[in-house]
Amino acid sequence: MESHEWSENTDEGKKYYRANHLGQRWTIMTTMEKRDPTWTDIKPVPLSVWRELRDIVWKKYQRRRCTWDRVAELDRIIGD
Repeated sequence: MESHEWSENTDEGKKYYRANHLGQRWTIMTTMEKRDPTWTDIKPVPLSVWRELRDIVWKKYQRRRCTWDRVAELDRIIGD
């Protein structure tokens, strides 16, 4: 399993995201808690979250921490 995490500041506070890739499937979860988080699946996943995940995977690819297949797969999902 491959996992990617990021956060963003919102009006309610800091929002944490986690994207897991297992097989051919992505699972994207979110939480507002840093310690002892309760993760909630995002369904359907907004396009902005897919784009942020693609940006993170792209940066990992540039540092050779991720394969090109992940970037291409996210491009297909987004439609770019």
